[in-house]
Amino acid sequence: MSLKVGIVGLPNVGKSTLFNAITNSKVEAANYPFATIQPNFGIVGVPDQRLEKMAQIMNSKKIVPTTIEFVDIAGLIAGASKGEGLGNAFLANIRETDLICEVVRCFDDKNITHVEGNVDPIRDIEIINLELILADEATVKKRLERIEGKAKSSKDKDMLAEVDVLIRLKECLSEGKLLNTLELNDDDSKILKSFQLLTTKKFVYVANVSEGEIKTDNDYVKKVRDFAQANNAEVVKICAQVEEELSELESEEKLAFLNDLGVEQSGLDTLIKVAYLTLDLQTFFTVGPQEAHAWQFPKGATAPQAAGIIHTDFEKGFIKADVYNCEDLINLGSEQNVKNAGKMRLEGKTYILNDGDVCFFKFNN
Repeated sequence: MSLKVGIVGLPNVGKSTLFNAITNSKVEAANYPFATIQPNFGIVGVPDQRLEKMAQIMNSKKIVPTTIEFVDIAGLIAGASKGEGLGNAFLANIRETDLICEVVRCFDDKNITHVEGNVDPIRDIEIINLELILADEATVKKRLERIEGKAKSSKDKDMLAEVDVLIRLKECLSEGKLLNTLELNDDDSKILKSFQLLTTKKFVYVANVSEGEIKTDNDYVKKVRDFAQANNAEVVKICAQVEEELSELESEEKLAFLNDLGVEQSGLDTLIKVAYLTLDLQTFFTVGPQEAHAWQFPKGATAPQAAGIIHTDFEKGFIKADVYNCEDLINLGSEQNVKNAGKMRLEGKTYILNDGDVCFFKFNN
């Protein structure tokens, strides 16, 4: 599976520049609103040093990292929920994503136009979030109008349960709150899933700063961090322009550039880690002479469920799995050494995978 992250924001905040950096592609990044009209898609491999080290040990012919698909979505303006600007396209594209990455400008530059006239990241966030709330509110009201009468007259339990959830959603949205702040049980969540609502998704806020402000937070970034903390969201500080320059460098040059900037890792690497954390995703590996392969899985997955990520037949016919931690292979230097040290285990159907597990699945055809 590939994680799909929608990059959103007001026009001219650095979305397309960030997208260029992420995918090392050259989509148009111009100093005017709606330079992005159709969404741009880019799939990027997730950097993982553990995978590369194991591939060296196993002499793997091929390395296959996990991937993230980034979607650079058209800039949103106030009134998007009513079709203003490119609102309808924006809302349709964002429904398909797993995570919403909101880019806000956190630096002053008189040479770069801001669609609202001045830099104010909290105002920008509130504009975007309000449009998403209004779009969800319209969806909920429409559905409620369609089934509320039928539910009451038929007394159908499923329909009544749906009405109850819809009423709670409507109340939450009318208070100007994102639906991801609402506490729901498993049954409620199942009902909610079919609606494809925008504000049920998790958010990461990307504070786009100037190169000189990478190491320290300016007042704009501090305000974004306070807002995110109050709304149970994460913040990643990035200089989109620097990230674009980094994307064009080889590994050693990139490391030297980061050292010169006084930072340990790129903003992109940080964003990927935060995206994984926010969506409760982890990584397991399959390694051998042919390929070293990283696989994305949801935290809490069992061994058969993880096997099913590779192929559905693996889950159906699952018997057992040989499992060890990737750090043991890296530290001990070979699978035989891992076995000799008693670090390899045989796990069954109830085993819950951990991040960094290396697995060899045994199954019936």
